[in-house]
Formats: sequence, structure tokens, C-alpha cells
Amino acid sequence: MSENLGISPDTGSRMEESGKLKKSLRLLYVYALATGAILTFIGYWDGIFLTGAGPATFLSFFLMTLMVLPVAFVYCELTALFPNTGAELVFNTIGLNKYWGFFSAWAIMAAWIAVPPAAVMGILEWINYAFRLDMSFTTIVTIAAVLLVLYTALSLSDINLSGQIQTVMLFAALFGVTLTGIIFLFSGHWDIANFTPFFQSAHAGGGAAGTGGIPGWIIGTALIVTPYFGFETVPQLVEEGDFPITDTSKAILGSVITCGALYVFFFFALAGMGDWTTLTAAGTNVPFVAIKVIENTFGWYGYALFFGVTAVLFTISTCILGFWISTVRLMFAMGRQGFLPKIFSKVNKHQQPIVPNLVVLGLSLGAIFIMNAGTYLEDFFTVMALSVAIAYTITMYSSTRIAINHPEWNRPYILKGGQGFRWFAFFIAIGIAILCALGLPTGAWISWGWYMGIGVVLIAFMAAFRWKKDPVWMVTPDGEKEF
Repeated sequence: MSENLGISPDTGSRMEESGKLKKSLRLLYVYALATGAILTFIGYWDGIFLTGAGPATFLSFFLMTLMVLPVAFVYCELTALFPNTGAELVFNTIGLNKYWGFFSAWAIMAAWIAVPPAAVMGILEWINYAFRLDMSFTTIVTIAAVLLVLYTALSLSDINLSGQIQTVMLFAALFGVTLTGIIFLFSGHWDIANFTPFFQSAHAGGGAAGTGGIPGWIIGTALIVTPYFGFETVPQLVEEGDFPITDTSKAILGSVITCGALYVFFFFALAGMGDWTTLTAAGTNVPFVAIKVIENTFGWYGYALFFGVTAVLFTISTCILGFWISTVRLMFAMGRQGFLPKIFSKVNKHQQPIVPNLVVLGLSLGAIFIMNAGTYLEDFFTVMALSVAIAYTITMYSSTRIAINHPEWNRPYILKGGQGFRWFAFFIAIGIAILCALGLPTGAWISWGWYMGIGVVLIAFMAAFRWKKDPVWMVTPDGEKEF
């Protein structure tokens, strides 16, 4: 019996007859894929972070690290208890029911699927800015399409190739961002006076004046959950890991702590380089704040290019790869276990899912053509925040139900604090979700509503047709069970 799969000999034949994922992924690569996903758009979204949380952005990141860690600890327990690809789909189907399993997976995919097209556009926006190219829309779309096809090819290749590329880009990004933060702090231009007033935000009616104060800062802090989502990609890779199942906690917690420390340090350094109005262009969510500081304050155009490569190109590229691979595996699990057609669980010679990769490519290409260049960055950011917070909330509640209903199950990862800690994580998650909802603009609500509406139609179809003859099934510590 595999140490990773956690499947009992009498679980039945459906898992054995389903598509197989290649078990060869090193723990370092899993850590790199998760950390790269979390590190995300640090050199691109800096204007969004500062617009919402102002000079206190570094404090927001510190507090969000503390708030996300309890959720991450619960994920450590659930991943070791149910070490099969699917994460939220698996956790919440077993803990609650198949409808909540589907809804939570659908919510998390709203964030994951949105990443590739928006991220590719972010890369091209940086290239356009860095090299003053003034590319036409046709040129941008063409290059974006080529990049998405290349990501598809990489995702269809051996998973270790993706892990190796991700690791190189991640550590280069960590170096570039850390070095730049040090330069800011010791440049002679950094001034503590730029932290006054401390709580400035465009949220809560603050607008261009940034007078949102503490209420606006609280909303801005809640929305900062978006840069932290990514650690939940680890459960999607658990079937492919060649390491003990308990080591998954190192990748989950390590990714959160690494990025949390970097975020706190970097935004403390960046916020001291100018007043809020100047850095954010009067609260307009402008991207590339750090790059503009490097260019305008130091006149270092060569170094600005280096920072762009490490903090924009590499971080966005690692983000795309991490979430692309995770989306593919979630769709694979949905196909394998009765939530989508079985063809979604078919794999190629490298044991990589075929149809899910093509679906992600198709959706990404379509999204590029319909993106609203004026508001997509803000809408994308807030929709992701809400969707992730909802998925976390459902998962935290599910963890409490599993503990109540199955105290006899052996847990390879022991969660300190037990049930009290699970409830603590639940209330943190639901609090973040509520605050994210308060910060959602109208355009983002419309996009989120359409997406969720499609999910309702899909689950209704499955309930009316497929589930009557092909029920949902999951592997539990008691063996394979139908739901």
C-alpha cells in the first residue's frame, strides 16, 4: 500500500481503474509550486495593495499571515487524512455532502481559472511598459495566445519539468524582491514620515483622498487574502508526491510563512519611499509602483528591468504554472469521481490529464478576448478574494463535522487545539469572506454571479441525470464510499 495514497486494500476497483497520476514529484517542487502561486503578482499588484491598505499594508500582510495560518493548519490535517487529488471537492463531499463539495470546488476554481488569462495580460502589460512598445490589442492577444499554448504544452509534459522550472523562477524572484527591499530601506530616500497618516485607503468612501481610514483599511486587509491563496494547491499534488504524507505540512506551512515574511518586509520598505497619494496615483490601483519608484527616484532603468523580470515576469509565471496545474488536477478529480464526464480523467503518456488542460486553454483564450481593460484588474482581484474565502469557510466547517462524525479515523497529522482550533479557523475564514464581499465592486459581483449561475445549472444537470446511474464516490479511511 502506498504511503501517499492512503487507500485501504479493500477500497474497491474504481480508484484502480481510473486515470493515474505519476508519483515522482519531490517535496521541494511541491513547495515551489505552492510558494510560487502565493508569491503571485508582488511587483504588479503593489498599487492595489497600497490603494486598499495604505502605509499600513505591511501590517495588513502580517495580520493576514496570522489569520491564514490557522486555515493552513486545518488543510495540513485534511490533506494527510484524505491524500487524494481534489482537496475541497474531497474534503467537503466527505465532511458535508456532494453539493457542498461541488460548490466549494467550483468557488475555488473561480479564482484559479481566472489566473492564466489575467496573469498573461499582466506579463504583457509589464513588457509594454518596460520597453515602451505601445503594442496594439491584436499584438497583445496574439502573444498571449502563444504563451497560453506554451503553458498547455508544459502542463502536458512530465510534472517534474514544471517543478524544476518553478523552483528556478521562485528562488530568483525571492532574491530580486529581497534585494530591492534592502535597497529601498538603505537608499537615503526612505522616510518614516511617509507612514503618516498610517491608515489611508480608497475603500469605505476614501476615494482619491484616501480618507477611508480604519474601516477602509480593514476592507483592504481582508482583500489581501488573495495573495495568500495558493497553499491549497498542495493537496492537488499529493497523489504525485514521492515523500511521506506527513511532509505535506512542510509545503503548506512553508509556503505561507515564506511569502508572509517577504510581503511584510517588502511593503514596509516600499511604503516608506513616498506618500500614499504619489505611490498610488491618488488611489487608482496603478500597477508597477515599485518599478516606478526605481525609475523616478533612482533613475536606474537597468535595475528596474531586473526587478521587473524577477518580481513581475517570474512571479506571475510561477503563479500561472501553479494554478494551471492545480486547476487541471481538480477537474481530473471531478471527472474521476462523478462530478464531470469521465473523459476529464483520461491521461497522456506522461500521466497528465488531457481534457482539463485543453479546457483551461480554451477558457483562458476566450477570457483574453472579453477582458475589460479598464476594470478587469480590480474585478479579477476582488472576485478571487471572495471565491477563495468562501471555499476556505466551507472547508473549515467541514473539518469540524468530520471530527464530530469520525473521531475514530487515524489522523497522520495531529492538529494542535483540536476542535476548538477548527472552529477558530472557521470564524476567521467567514470573517474574511464577509469583508471581501463588502469590498466587491458591481462589475465583480456581476461576473461572480454569472459564474456561480453556470455552476448551479451544471450541478442540477448532474443531479438529474448522471448521478442516478453513476454516483459520486470518494476514498475515505474506511475505504471507498458513495455519496
